[in-house]
Amino acid sequence: MHELVERLYPLCRSITGDGVRATLDIVGEYLPLQRHEVPTGTPVLDWTVPQEWNIRDAYIADAAGHRVVDFAASSLHVLGYSVPVSATMPLSELRGHLHTLPEHPSWVPYRTSYYEPRWGFCLAQETLDALPEGEYEVRVDSTLADGHLSYAEHIVPGQVADEVIVSCHVCHPSLANDNLAGVAVATFLARALARERPWYTYRFLFAPGTIGAITWLARNAERIERVRHGLVLACAGDTGSLTYKRSRRGDAGIDRVMAHVLAASGRPHRITEFTPYGYDERQFCSPGFDLGVGSLSRTPYAGYPEYHTSADNPDFVSPEAMADTLAVCREAFSVLDRDRRYRNLSPYGEPQLGRRGLYDAIGGRSDAKQAQMAMLWVLSRSDGDHGLLDIAERSGLPFDTVAAAADALAAAGLIKA
Repeated sequence: MHELVERLYPLCRSITGDGVRATLDIVGEYLPLQRHEVPTGTPVLDWTVPQEWNIRDAYIADAAGHRVVDFAASSLHVLGYSVPVSATMPLSELRGHLHTLPEHPSWVPYRTSYYEPRWGFCLAQETLDALPEGEYEVRVDSTLADGHLSYAEHIVPGQVADEVIVSCHVCHPSLANDNLAGVAVATFLARALARERPWYTYRFLFAPGTIGAITWLARNAERIERVRHGLVLACAGDTGSLTYKRSRRGDAGIDRVMAHVLAASGRPHRITEFTPYGYDERQFCSPGFDLGVGSLSRTPYAGYPEYHTSADNPDFVSPEAMADTLAVCREAFSVLDRDRRYRNLSPYGEPQLGRRGLYDAIGGRSDAKQAQMAMLWVLSRSDGDHGLLDIAERSGLPFDTVAAAADALAAAGLIKA
């Protein structure tokens, strides 16, 4: 995963353009992708697909021709979606187009102007402080023209057509945690699920933030009713503890599963309530759709100083942290896939488990008493209204133990999904 972050890091991404396509090309080496190109001007809900932006070069050069700010050194140096410019101007005039972080003088900020035509540069405050007064050559070799918005999907087929959405954004330039770590975790999560023959169908979305999710929702109205759960992955690689943000519903299946898995794992974590600000969970959870989609991150957006700066580089993300995020996703989806409601087929009195060999099956286990209790709890609560997660929460038993008990009882013909 960390190697994938390093490969993607140098690319200049935005909400449209060749940088997004190059990113999808690399992800496509790991996963088969369904690619989509949506033309400029296409109405998508209350929005319109914007013009496509591409950039070849950009710099600020001093009187001697030395590039004091150079896009070739970092894609962060240019204000995202900058319109073309070729001019010479004094530093006093140029300052109005420069963005810095005085509180972190060695860092370069990330800034954009997607929907208002501007140009600008981002640079370290210490670089700006060292510039003498005088004339500077300014050039942004970019195009803003009709084109397409690009996004991709990867489908992991399930045993049922009901879907789980896993979404990450591919519009940020050289920022490793936000959101290349999310892209990497999503990629390897898809590969892991493909080996497991999951119950649900898992749809992975690699799309630009906001406009990409809105475009997908606008183009998939007929599929929305199949979406049962969803998870947005962002800021998935820093060393902070995990944070899960609930869906707008607050009690969706994914909300309950993530809370249970994080608590049962013993990992330090936080559960936060939904707010209509953040990543694409706010699009999936908008009132007209109201999908059960939460968001998993480590330190949330804007919660760490390196956020949206050049300090969010591959050294900032940890392979161990990404592995932990991936492990939690796999644990959560394992619960999601196995959470069923059952009907007790022998509901009058407690069925005799011994003559069915069920006690013998668990007698040698170190957790035999726990497994036996799990069977009794499953029989007691299998009324068609309570799922296995309900039973695990009510009994205080591990979900895996409850699910194993349900499997044994179903094989013995005592319960039916």
